[in-house]
Amino acid sequence: MEFKDYYDTLGVKPDASEADIKTAYRKLARKYHPDKNKEAGAEEKFKAINEANEVLRDAEKRRAYDQLRAGGYRSGEQFRPPPNWGQGQSYDFGDAGEGDFSDFFESLFGRGGHRQQQAPRARRGRDIQAQVQIDLHTAFNGGRTRLSLDDGSGQERVLEVKIPAGIQPGKVIRLSGQGHPGMGGGPGGDLLLEVSIRDDARFKLEGRNVLHVLPVASWEAALGATVPVPTLAGAVDLRIPAGTQNGRKLRLKGRGMPGDPAGDQLVEVSIRTPPAESDAQRSAYEELRAQYPGYDPRR
Repeated sequence: MEFKDYYDTLGVKPDASEADIKTAYRKLARKYHPDKNKEAGAEEKFKAINEANEVLRDAEKRRAYDQLRAGGYRSGEQFRPPPNWGQGQSYDFGDAGEGDFSDFFESLFGRGGHRQQQAPRARRGRDIQAQVQIDLHTAFNGGRTRLSLDDGSGQERVLEVKIPAGIQPGKVIRLSGQGHPGMGGGPGGDLLLEVSIRDDARFKLEGRNVLHVLPVASWEAALGATVPVPTLAGAVDLRIPAGTQNGRKLRLKGRGMPGDPAGDQLVEVSIRTPPAESDAQRSAYEELRAQYPGYDPRR
């Protein structure tokens, strides 16, 4: 049989990191997947890529392979495993299942030798970690969202994820059995989804509190007024006390994110001054200035 250089197969250097190997594998698997690539030889190339990844992604198998490769073997050369190779060793094939591996692979790691005779132990599949991004209104109300998940070989599956009301960024939603499949009849792993929340044009999340910047006219702030304020649950009326200064924060109790206890909505007042575009408007500002002799807002 011929020696296989798995690093050449994935196009990475022997000192490649786990992340480099993962990136190279995904790129090649996506390119040569039989469902997408109908060219002659694509399926065999895809099998070779999977085999190389099965060895190099696993620290134990990669270490054994590197020791063998250090003997000076080159890709395509005739190869026979050294005497007593792998004596007493067994290897975990994780979620690889009964993959279609070459004679070279089987001569090193089993599937054709004495280890093949051992009945596979039931093993739970590995968990998958991913992220799901939702908008603030979905986080507030709860609901369902669709998630496209790459299975690592260029294929995508679509899942519907239930979002609990009031979920916070960084929280993890666990979907049982949606991770990698088990081995030997073992259960599948779980899918662990870390939640992130997209920025919102009107609201900023501060823990369970929600901040909204409210524009008000200068006379509303000076004289007091009742104005409508948007919240995540709909608009409410808010009383602006007379003499309110720019930047003051008013609190709407319980109008933040759901929880135990629920958060509040903080309303930050942003005083807006209209432009003086006509003679009458300029006269109004001049009169206002005359009414406040000596007033210096920078003092």
